[in-house]
Amino acid sequence: MSVSRQSTEGEADPARGPRARTRRLMLETATRLMQSGATPSVSEVAEAAEVSRATAYRYFPSQAALVHAVVDEALGPILTRTNDRPKAEDRVDDLLRTSLPRIEAFEATFKAALKLSLEQWAKRQAGSLGDEPPFTRGHRIDLLQDALLPLRDTLAEDDFQRLAQALSLIYGVEAFVVLKDIWGLDGERVQAVTRWAASALVHAAIEAGAGSRKPA
Repeated sequence: MSVSRQSTEGEADPARGPRARTRRLMLETATRLMQSGATPSVSEVAEAAEVSRATAYRYFPSQAALVHAVVDEALGPILTRTNDRPKAEDRVDDLLRTSLPRIEAFEATFKAALKLSLEQWAKRQAGSLGDEPPFTRGHRIDLLQDALLPLRDTLAEDDFQRLAQALSLIYGVEAFVVLKDIWGLDGERVQAVTRWAASALVHAAIEAGAGSRKPA
C-alpha cells in the first residue's frame, strides 16, 4: 500500500554515505527531543546534533518538514504493512492491533506533532502563520481507506467515506489523549476500547448498507 508523504527538499539522499549519516543523526536527535515532549525547530535540532544550521536546513527546510519526517520514522512498519484479509472488519481490527502499540511507544512524538498542528492552527486563525509551511497529517486517511477496501463496492461512496471519517476519530494518538489523559486508562485498555469502537462502527455501517440496498 502506498501512503502519502510530504515531500521535502534534500531527502533523496543515498542510503549510505556522509549525507545519509547526517540526515540520520538529525532524525535521531529530533526523535529524542520529541520523545522528551518537545516540538523542536530545525535550529534546535541542529544545535543538539552539533550540525550547522545551514546544513540542517538543506535536509529539512522547515519545522513542518522535520516533524513530518520524524513522524514517518515513528510510524515505521505501519506505512509499509500489507493487509490481505478479505473482510473489512478483520482488516480494520488488524490495522488497530498492529498500529496502536507502535503509536503508544511513540506517544510523546505523536503528541508533539499534534501540538505543532494545533499551534499552526492558532497562528492561522490569528493571521500570524505567515509563510511557514503547513504541517499536514494525512496518513490515517490512506491507511483506513485501504483497510476498508473490501467495502468500496458494497457501500455507497458517501457511506464509505463517512465510515472512514468516523474511524479516523479513534485511530491515532487522539485516542490516547482522550482515553489515557482524560479517562485515566492504561495502554492495554485504550487499545481494547478503541478496537471495540472500531468494530461497532464497521458492523453498523455494513448493516446500514445492507438495509439500504434494493432487492434484486
